[in-house]
Amino acid sequence: MYRNRPMHETFGIEEKTIDKELYEYQERDIAKIFKVIEEHPEHYNLLYQLPTGGGKTVIFSQIVREFIQRTNKKVLILTHRIELCKQTSKMLSGFGVRNKIINSKIKELPDQDQYMCFVAMVETLNNRLNDEKVELDNLGMVIIDEAHYNSFRKLFKFFEQCFILGVTATPLSSNIKLPMKDNYRELIVGDSIGKLIEKGFLAKANTYSYDVGLSSLKVGMNGDYTVKSSEELYSNYSMQEKLLDAYMEKSQGKKTLIFNNGINTSKEVYETFRNAGLDIRHLDNTTSKQDRKDILRWFKNKPDAILTSVSILTTGFDEPTVETIILNRATKSLTLYFQMIGRGSRVLPGKKEFTVLDLGNNAARFGLWSAPVDWKQIFRSPDYYLENLISDEEIEQNFKYEMPKEVRAKFAKTPEVSFDIEAAYDKTIAKGLRSKKVLEWSMEQHTRMCVENSEDVFDARLLIKDLEDDIADRIKRYAHCISNSTKNYRDWLKEDYKRQLRMKINQADKW
Repeated sequence: MYRNRPMHETFGIEEKTIDKELYEYQERDIAKIFKVIEEHPEHYNLLYQLPTGGGKTVIFSQIVREFIQRTNKKVLILTHRIELCKQTSKMLSGFGVRNKIINSKIKELPDQDQYMCFVAMVETLNNRLNDEKVELDNLGMVIIDEAHYNSFRKLFKFFEQCFILGVTATPLSSNIKLPMKDNYRELIVGDSIGKLIEKGFLAKANTYSYDVGLSSLKVGMNGDYTVKSSEELYSNYSMQEKLLDAYMEKSQGKKTLIFNNGINTSKEVYETFRNAGLDIRHLDNTTSKQDRKDILRWFKNKPDAILTSVSILTTGFDEPTVETIILNRATKSLTLYFQMIGRGSRVLPGKKEFTVLDLGNNAARFGLWSAPVDWKQIFRSPDYYLENLISDEEIEQNFKYEMPKEVRAKFAKTPEVSFDIEAAYDKTIAKGLRSKKVLEWSMEQHTRMCVENSEDVFDARLLIKDLEDDIADRIKRYAHCISNSTKNYRDWLKEDYKRQLRMKINQADKW
């Protein structure tokens, strides 16, 4: 660990003592980056990966300071959000780097000779450069924060003679058709999440996954689940109840941040939790600046605060006191997955762990947040990685149906209510029986359950409705065993199963 290193006098750099700590892994990565800069001083694009919470802004602030001192050339830092502009500018000032933010109010730069570093939003700068209102002289380096976003690409043509450093936690393009390897020559990978946890720089995530059927979700043009189909699933009563139960079971009393895919879903979450007597706030991109400021201040100061939001807090938001992250959505974006969980990973005295509640099968899709990731392989072959992600159908095949307590209570007289479809199927194969025998054995058990727990045939038939989910799960597993899992076939099997079950109940000896 290095600290309190004196600065040498350079134009645009204040001679002051730096109070920000630079850790061993940060120093090591800075040295690697400067080695590439020395070998390729201009017209070279380098990408650097470090997990959220690893201190990317600290690292590139130190790089800016050293680069200016070494070359006496200017540096431009590009971000995609105004909050990141302000945070970056503040960090640079802490490193003694005098800088200027180019925002929507800045139309020209008559005072650019007074600065060696500029921080700009990509869209604002693009407009100024295209209008030829701004021309940055003596520019040697461009740093791109959150480099996986594709909005930065349009600016590359303006900086062809500069050294470009892209910085990201996830070197996987937000657009599969525009891979990052097309814009960056090489990738430097920093310490993994696992190493940063081991060294005490990140908190450990304790993940709890809740099985959610995602067959109703549709994938949009951007490759992720559409807001419309997500809202239809996550706004319904059963999913809201599942969310509330998960919170009450694992996170009650903890400061909790909930991520949703859609404003309506987040508002439903707000109402569900409020009706349960819980103190919660809702935040989305339509919230006014003042309301947002007030809500975030409330969230910071209240120990058991619950904040439900719509992805706007995935970047540019840092609240170390968060104890639980709830993924109340599914995503196919590896970047978004890491960003959401990363909001809870900051360490504090007394906080070495945090909780993740996953209601979108995300951990099954991508692996646990702290699991090793081969970023170089993903950088080189993003198509291969994305094409080999486990499908929702495969994930759901591993779900184990658990009868809810209130349903199980209706079959209290039956000691065993589970049925292993796969084991039964293997048995039919071993004995040379018809595969349909599996459903007959399953039906015999369901018939017995309904009859044992009823006084008459009418009550027994009513219990079939309580078995709907169990029947659907068994049919799905059976269809998978026989390699015929089309929706029409499963629907037909389910209706036929229930029809035959009613007949068997009518014919039971008990009546």
